[in-house]
Amino acid sequence: MKRNGILLAIILLSGCATGYHEHGMGGGYSSTQYAPNIFNVSFSGNGFTGRGKAADFALLRSAEITIENGYRYFSVSNADNTVSNSSYTTPTTTNTYGTATVYGNTAYGSATSTSYGGQTYNISKPSSSNTIVCYKEKPKNGLAFDAIFLYKSLTKKYELDQDLTKHLIHNSSPFEGMPIKH
Repeated sequence: MKRNGILLAIILLSGCATGYHEHGMGGGYSSTQYAPNIFNVSFSGNGFTGRGKAADFALLRSAEITIENGYRYFSVSNADNTVSNSSYTTPTTTNTYGTATVYGNTAYGSATSTSYGGQTYNISKPSSSNTIVCYKEKPKNGLAFDAIFLYKSLTKKYELDQDLTKHLIHNSSPFEGMPIKH
């Protein structure tokens, strides 16, 4: 019974998909700056996070970094979406109960054994990594994301309470006069 309680506590504590936050023990986003306008942005999910959500959260963080650094557009020069698979098998326990009756020099008995546990759970943890190039103006060739549009779209999709103004730089911004509220 004690083992079932511990397993239940683990399931309850880890029963949520990785939220949108900086990388920690249960996953999240991280980034590295390679040049003034080039970044690597990653998001790692847990076993309850879907692959699409991991890719979207990497794009959302890419949009935030673009805006935080005074740019408006970004393109993905390299994308890597992977899934890490593992499994967990619960311990097996067997209990045997028996009865015996003695009649003179003869003993009669019966026993019943019950086994539980031994279930295997497969766990898939998605991650998404993008190398992005940021631009102040939309490039004429190739695909470029509008960071403000993408930010608004993804925060709405996942019902995130994000304030875009916290990502704007306070010196000369290419977004003056642009509507930024949801």
